[in-house]
Amino acid sequence: MHKPLNVLGLETSCDETAAALVHLDAEGKAHYLADQIYSQIDEHSIYGGVVPEIAARAHVGALDALIERALTQADMSFAALDGVAATTGPGLVGGVMVGMMAAKAIAMAHDIPFIPINHLEGHALSPMLAQHGGGEPLTFPYLLLLVSGGHTQLLSVEGLGQYTRLGSTIDDAVGEAFDKSAKIMGLGFPGGPALERAAKKGDAARFSLPRPLTGKPGCDFSFAGLKSAVRRTWEALPVHDDQARYDLAAAFQLAATDVLASRTVNAMDIFAKTHGPRPLVVAGGVAANTALRLRLMVEAENKGFEFIAPPLALCTDNGGMIAHAGALHLRAGHKGNLSISARPRWPLDEQAAKTLPASGSGKKGPKS
Repeated sequence: MHKPLNVLGLETSCDETAAALVHLDAEGKAHYLADQIYSQIDEHSIYGGVVPEIAARAHVGALDALIERALTQADMSFAALDGVAATTGPGLVGGVMVGMMAAKAIAMAHDIPFIPINHLEGHALSPMLAQHGGGEPLTFPYLLLLVSGGHTQLLSVEGLGQYTRLGSTIDDAVGEAFDKSAKIMGLGFPGGPALERAAKKGDAARFSLPRPLTGKPGCDFSFAGLKSAVRRTWEALPVHDDQARYDLAAAFQLAATDVLASRTVNAMDIFAKTHGPRPLVVAGGVAANTALRLRLMVEAENKGFEFIAPPLALCTDNGGMIAHAGALHLRAGHKGNLSISARPRWPLDEQAAKTLPASGSGKKGPKS
């Protein structure tokens, strides 16, 4: 049994501004008290991708009101907080600084701990927050597929702050490939959800696209060749009509899902040698993709793994996952120093990151 904790979490790493409050009870169960989010889709849609400078200014304009609304929603004052957590990296550094500096100011003004949170760890632990809403809680260890606009990684999650990377992208993240492919086809912004909607109307068999690294040993990913193949296929079409968009979107989604599934199967084999069959967790923005969820569910069942995915609201960037991670670290006695700087790159497995180029080392870049 532990002292209950109330933690405010701030997320400003890309194009969502978010503030949330989480209560961690004496038994370690997390409870959502408030969740406020402002999406910057309107600010960035005319550019077809996230513009870092615009994102940072939008965070400045929105964050104070979101914090106030979160406290009101939870019927709580700053005096009731035990700590304030903020994404301190990785991400667009201008945006990261907005949330981080706001959290530091709150910590100083109200004499409470500031907890710097790795954005990737927020995603990695988010299924634990979701499980506390009902059903059996997720426990360590588990295998994590982290998929988003800036990251594609397979990690063994062994405990709080204990992450071993089994594989990562050697070039583009899968979320970036979704977004860029959607932009090539003129499907709109944000690209990932638009491409998924288009794929539901398409015939994936119309186009043949590559599956990089599929069938090879290891757990690393590659999506640059697939993205380039989409561009070549699109530019070679005599007519760019809606059906061509739907069919190519379906072909891309199937190819990307095949790649992710193939590498995850390899990771399950490696993970099981040490830990046996444990939960397979998918998290991050691309984890909201229904086709990917269904495919991973089948692959996990075939390997004897339980499949877990957070609710859709916890897949995209949100303040709840930051507040939750902050509460876990605070309970473990981990408090941040106010001199900590924002980190545009911050891999969960620092040692493994040294063996890969920047694109695979924990970068969260623009979605454009």
